[in-house]
Formats: sequence, structure tokens, C-alpha cells
Amino acid sequence: MGWFILIAIALTGAAILLLVFPLLRPRRAAAESGRDANVSVYRDQLRELDRDLKTGTLTSEQYAQSRDELEQRLLADVDSRKPTNPPTARSAWRVALVVAVALPVGAGALYLHLGNPQALTAPKHAALDASSITAEQFRQMTEKLAARMRSNPDDAVGWMMLGRAYKALERYPDAAQALQKAQQLEPRNPEILVEYAEALALVHGGDLAGEPTRLLERALEIAPDNGKALTLAGTSAFARKDYPAAVRYWEKLIAHVQADSELGRALSAGIAEARARGAGQSAAQRPAQHSPDASKTVSGTVRLSPALAANAAPEDAVFVFARAVQGPKMPLAVLRKQVKDLPLRFELDDSMAMTPGRELSSFARVVVGARVSKSGSATPKPGDLEGSSRVVEPGATGVQVIIDSPVR
Repeated sequence: MGWFILIAIALTGAAILLLVFPLLRPRRAAAESGRDANVSVYRDQLRELDRDLKTGTLTSEQYAQSRDELEQRLLADVDSRKPTNPPTARSAWRVALVVAVALPVGAGALYLHLGNPQALTAPKHAALDASSITAEQFRQMTEKLAARMRSNPDDAVGWMMLGRAYKALERYPDAAQALQKAQQLEPRNPEILVEYAEALALVHGGDLAGEPTRLLERALEIAPDNGKALTLAGTSAFARKDYPAAVRYWEKLIAHVQADSELGRALSAGIAEARARGAGQSAAQRPAQHSPDASKTVSGTVRLSPALAANAAPEDAVFVFARAVQGPKMPLAVLRKQVKDLPLRFELDDSMAMTPGRELSSFARVVVGARVSKSGSATPKPGDLEGSSRVVEPGATGVQVIIDSPVR
């Protein structure tokens, strides 16, 4: 509000000066300026007469007559420009005073009538309530962003935002494609490299091995303290049983995290777990204070319904995963097998988590699902087959999952 009023006063003052100054300026200078301009014109005409006389265009008599006429016109013009009843200084000041008062008063009255005075006391920025955005609205916003990127394909940040939006919608292949374009435009942007690595892992059911790990390593070469890159790199090392590397990544990250925060506690538990496994300790040998929930698992059996057996090939991928009943749908633990491995006895635990802080043991109630993927992608597609268990708690055994429904 204060800045608006100050700027309005400054602009009004400038307008008043521009209008009032000419009213207060002496008139004599303007009159003399006009008279000088006319004298200059007559001098030019006189020079033309002299030139015509020299060249013989005019005779002496014609030259004398033309010069007399020119001098008479000049004298007559000068006499006609003498000021008659010039405005007095007092009247000029009266006009200037009227303008100086009327301009701000009139502008203020018009704003009160036509403007929005309440906007002066409104908050500078309206708070955006993300919880008010529905899933359908978010999808529409994502499609608008995708359309904008088709017309502006050189915007790396736009592609990264689109990739994140696709990940939130669980459209992982689309997210990977968008982030690949962002990475091609800015190959040394660590944030893009990390987002691309995560998207590729999600396409393959959370598996960070291969290209995702290489992208994370490249990101850490550019930005050694990138938190998300350290988190995922540690998870990748843990999954491939390179426990010393997992400890190095997570210890570097925990140095910049509050110990009593959720992430800090999760990292401490992950580091303790990696050290214990690296030392060759079994779950029964580990001290309980390291992580009371780290040994909790969900185990059971996955079967394919005989009615759908003809719709699955032996080499088709099978994803077995656990998801929290409430919260994001991103899997807490993922296991990848093939149809030829069915019926399959599975065990899901915290080592299969995508990130620390979202382990299986961190949630009170989960559902175990299984999906036959014809394309090999973890994202459900028409033609895939799926099934899910009842709601269970971490530590449950004998969980039964029957793949008995086609994905529409």
C-alpha cells in the first residue's frame, strides 16, 4: 500500500509540473522567438534578391522595387506581433493553482469511483492452497504444460517440470521421455540428471541398476552434495549389496540433515542396517536399538489365475510390490520376476525401498499387489494382468495374491 501511494504521488507531481510550468513561463521570450524566426526568413529572401541581381535575373530597378516591398512587409509583420493585453503574472498563477489542485483531486475521485481501493490493503500474494487442486485439475494443468512444451521444445526447465508432473500422475514412461529431453538440452544440470534417473527407475519397478545409477554418479560429479542424488545413490548401492558405498553416500547426506528429523532418523536406520549387513550380521544378531522395525517384512505367495494363464507368456515381467493404504501410491518395496517363476514365494523388506524414509516398516497398513506386464514397464497398461491382497501390517506372513484381473 505504501509504495503504491508514493508512486502515485510522484507521478501526479510530475504531471502537474508538465502542465503548470508553461503557464508560469514569461511570454516575452515566446514572442521574441517568433519575431526572430520571421526576420531570418526575410534575410534569406533578401539574399536571393542579391543573388538574382548579380546573375542578371533582375535589373537594378526591379531589384530596388522588390527590396522596398520586402522591407515594408517585414516592418508591418513586426508591428503586428507586438503583444496586446498580455496575461498578467497574477492571472497565470491563478490558472496554475487551479490545475495543481484539480488534477490530483480529480484523479483521486475517479479512482474511488472506477478503481478498487480495497486492493490497497489486500495481501501482496494470494496463498495457493495446493490441497484445493483436484486430481482432474492437476491432469488438465499437466496437459496444458505438455501443449506449451510442444510449441516451445527448447525449454529445459519446462521439460523437467512436465516430467515431475507425469511422475506424480504415475505416467512413468512419459516422465522419462520428458526428462530425457530436458537432459539433452542441459546435459550437466544435476537436478535434471537426478529426476531422469528416478523416472527411469520407476519405469522398471524402482530398479536403479544400470543407466539410473550412471546418471546419479554423473550428477554427483557435478554437485557432490546434491541430497536427492546421495539418497538414491545410497539406495542403489544398498540394493546391489555394496553396503560400504551405501554408508558413504548416506553419511555424507546425514551431515546436512537434522538428526531428529524424519529423514535423519531414516538415514540413521539405513546406515546402521548397511553396516550390519556389511559386517555379515543376520537380523537376529543385530542390536535392537539400531532399527526396531528394520527386520519387519511381508511375505506370502503370488499365483496366476488359471483362467488368465493363456494371456501371459513365460518371459513376461511380474512386479510384486507393497503400497501404503494411505498416502502416495509409489511402491514401498518392489520385487521383479517373470511369469515362469509363478507361483512365487515372495518376501518384501526395507532393502527394496526406493528412498530412506519410505520403507515398508514405516507404515502401519499396506497392500501387496502383483502385476504381469506385457511391455516390461511398471506402469499399468491395457492388456496387463493384476491382483492384490487384503490390507495387512508389516510383519505379516502367508499373504496370498492372485493375479486374476486384466487391466482396462
